[in-house]
Amino acid sequence: MNMHATALAHPNIAFIKFWGLADEARRIPANNSLSMNIGCLATKTSVTFDPALKADVLTLNDELVSGDGLARVQRFMDRIRHMAEKDLYAHITSTNNFPIGAGLASSAAGFAALTLAGTVALGLSLSEKALSALARFGSGSACRSIPGGFVEWVVDPLTGETYAQSIAPADHWELVDCIAILNQDHKPVGSEMGMRSAASSPLQAARVADAKRRFSRCRTAILSRDFAALSQITELDSNLMHAVMMTSNPPLYYWRPGSLAIMQAVKAWQAEGLPVTFTLDAGPNVHLITTRASVDEVLHRLRQFPEVIDIRSGIPAGPARLLEQDSPSRTVQV
Repeated sequence: MNMHATALAHPNIAFIKFWGLADEARRIPANNSLSMNIGCLATKTSVTFDPALKADVLTLNDELVSGDGLARVQRFMDRIRHMAEKDLYAHITSTNNFPIGAGLASSAAGFAALTLAGTVALGLSLSEKALSALARFGSGSACRSIPGGFVEWVVDPLTGETYAQSIAPADHWELVDCIAILNQDHKPVGSEMGMRSAASSPLQAARVADAKRRFSRCRTAILSRDFAALSQITELDSNLMHAVMMTSNPPLYYWRPGSLAIMQAVKAWQAEGLPVTFTLDAGPNVHLITTRASVDEVLHRLRQFPEVIDIRSGIPAGPARLLEQDSPSRTVQV
């Protein structure tokens, strides 16, 4: 058996975010979420199982990983080994074309690619639904990077199963994500750790209680291509998540002055009639969602901010996919 596979996956940006887990052991999200895969960003991961190895070896962007980062990956690989009933360890090599640990969903893309490459390398043939359900044990948002295009992560109210599935393909709507990068450093508190404090915020229960309404409105806006409705609910959901972060114990302040300046500018641009909206994950970098027709204007305006050190822009992307061995990563640029 060829115990090698290479996969590519894209990170995603959530319009409706899941911040917090209802059941940490089973990785059940506090609420359903909705996202879009980002075509300009990608992670390529190769997994090679080697009978001579006594432990997994992880290389990320040409650097050997140890400590907590390696332990997290090893725990996930143990889950794949258990499913395949094989006691083998692997060389894992992963590369990104974007900063890691900076609030750009690097763990989502990384664990989605690892899920696909790791299972295939051990001879498992899992459905997209099963792959997404497995990926969440590496990173919650990784399950949304398994399917393509516009994706929902849901909990089945009857069975309790949780998985991600596409609600519309990548070409359903010509949106563009213009990402204003203000900081490329590792954030001091990662998402996994930060979410554990969500319940300490007096706002979290209200945020979760209203999530079903926001989810439904956002889903309808995506399917009907209603940008005004998408804009309103996306900004509200982002602000609610960050309000929970700021009122948790200890509080989490991911925004930078430049983040707020861009958000305030977006509100002014909207008043001028420019179709653009913002959302932020757990980090200072701002995702500006706009239409293909308006992307040049949005990019021009973003370049005027001195705090912006880089800008990436991408259209909706497809699902995680297998690559031929040693083939280059392919990403979609606008």
